[in-house]
Amino acid sequence: MRGSGNGRAFARVALAGNPSDGYGGRTIAVVVRDFEARASALPAAADAFAPPGPGGEPLMRAALERFRRQIGSDTAVELRCETNVPREVGLAGSSAIVMACARALCDLHGAELEKDELARLTLAVEAEDLGIAAGLQDRIVQAREALVAMDFGGDPSYEELDPSLLPPLYVAWHPDAAAPSGIAHGRLRERHARGEPEVVKALRQLADHAATAREALCTGDHAAFARCIDASFDERLAIMPVDRLTASMVESARAAGASANSAGSGGAIVGTLSDEGDWPALRGTLERIGARAMRPRVRP
Repeated sequence: MRGSGNGRAFARVALAGNPSDGYGGRTIAVVVRDFEARASALPAAADAFAPPGPGGEPLMRAALERFRRQIGSDTAVELRCETNVPREVGLAGSSAIVMACARALCDLHGAELEKDELARLTLAVEAEDLGIAAGLQDRIVQAREALVAMDFGGDPSYEELDPSLLPPLYVAWHPDAAAPSGIAHGRLRERHARGEPEVVKALRQLADHAATAREALCTGDHAAFARCIDASFDERLAIMPVDRLTASMVESARAAGASANSAGSGGAIVGTLSDEGDWPALRGTLERIGARAMRPRVRP
């Protein structure tokens, strides 16, 4: 065992196809390197936790217990975590905490987890151990720290793409729109389990939007890519509740000439600019309704 272990995990934004990832669909998402969770793990006489804020300790405890079951270690540790990811706005802040802790524990014990195995462990902590309704998309992107086109069909495949293919992006969130994403996902799962035709159709169309978005990126068709982003939000709106502040951000961004989609299942949106010069006006438009807006860093 090493003297200490360290780990990190970035936030992420879903661009198109979300939330079909939990239903055999397709999505495209990318990490946002401006926001991250950082964790450290030290040998200790008894387990101790220094969480990043409310709700953090259950995530850290569950990550430690899952790690022990999977790796086989029972050594007591002091686990610390801090994060600057805006919480509960759909930027994968919870999975960032879990993954950062898992990476710190791996580093401490000299253990290695393949990227997709790390993603599955992180999902298991939230979905199986804590009962949070979630999909694999966020964890795959956070484990790979990349722009990823994902197909969750019968034989799942994950394709890392060059982030330079992306047109200019922006991210915005409204602090007052924060809400646990598991609530919205839980309702959708119930409707899908009942086989509601509207839900089944929308999820299929969301997967198609992601496939079209990937093709648009690879061919440099930024206008088509923007249409897939917009269409993904419109499909979501038909089958999931969307907070009025989130809807207001989308409407404001589109009125300013940008595309817009929910970045996850909270109070954050993501979209594209048709021109770099449009950014000051778009930022002003979003800030006037109380949102915080930024140009995300998606490249290493």
